Amino acid sequence: MKPVNRIVFPVDFSERCRGAAHFVAAMAGRFETSLTLLHVVEPAHYVYGSPEFGGSALDNFQIRRLADSRIDLDNFLEKELRPFNPARVLVEGDAAHRIVEYAGENGADLIMMPTHGFGPFRRFLLGSVTAKILHDSHCPVWTGVHMEEAPPLEAIRCRAVVCAVDLGPHSDAPVLWAAKLAEEYLAPLTLVHATPVVEGRPAMYLDAELREGLEFEARRLLTGIRDRLGVTADICVHGGEPADVVRSAAEKHGADIVVIGRGTAGIGRLRAHGYSIIRHSPCPVVSV
Repeated sequence: MKPVNRIVFPVDFSERCRGAAHFVAAMAGRFETSLTLLHVVEPAHYVYGSPEFGGSALDNFQIRRLADSRIDLDNFLEKELRPFNPARVLVEGDAAHRIVEYAGENGADLIMMPTHGFGPFRRFLLGSVTAKILHDSHCPVWTGVHMEEAPPLEAIRCRAVVCAVDLGPHSDAPVLWAAKLAEEYLAPLTLVHATPVVEGRPAMYLDAELREGLEFEARRLLTGIRDRLGVTADICVHGGEPADVVRSAAEKHGADIVVIGRGTAGIGRLRAHGYSIIRHSPCPVVSV
């Protein structure tokens, strides 16, 4: 079974979306998927004030916005995505809610969208729409930073896959998804786990033994997950912040995709650091 049959690509007509479209085209072509470009027009009063302000003038303005957006959507990436004959869907409402709703109602296997985070609080910022979709979506979500600098379509490949595993109760789903992706591309798969580190001067004296014990146990558990699921993968366990460990593993193994888990509830360190992993990854990340 292919991991991807239906892709939803939310677009806002930005340069980031143009860059992400290279990856969308690569994924759609590889898996021969159906593709939908989805644009959400938020109600005018979200941007311009309360529903009471402006009355019929505001209503007429929204009608024009919808008509203009329809034209923009029909023309956006028309040449680049023409081989995939994508559906082009325009909806109105809260962007994150409508994207998640559309993906769920139409059986999407993957939402693909760029993201960003700027300023001194970059660790916590992906863009509010992306963050809500990552939280609420029931299907995997592909995200990539700096998509305005995306490589051309012909340069996109999948040479290796890295899957970050937190060893929690929801670990199976990302491991299986990553394994299917790696199998499709005939790419090596590496399962990565970050063990806690003890910060501060006392750690100098403690514990080579403790660190080695933590890494040994994590390796044992990770190997058990791999063998139980029948997955072919290398094992990589290091102490440190998850974002740093995952980034280093992706760079070392030449990964073009990182897969992480989200689960349905708090599942430990990986979920807590998921946004940071996405933003610091040297390649796009699929959150399963």
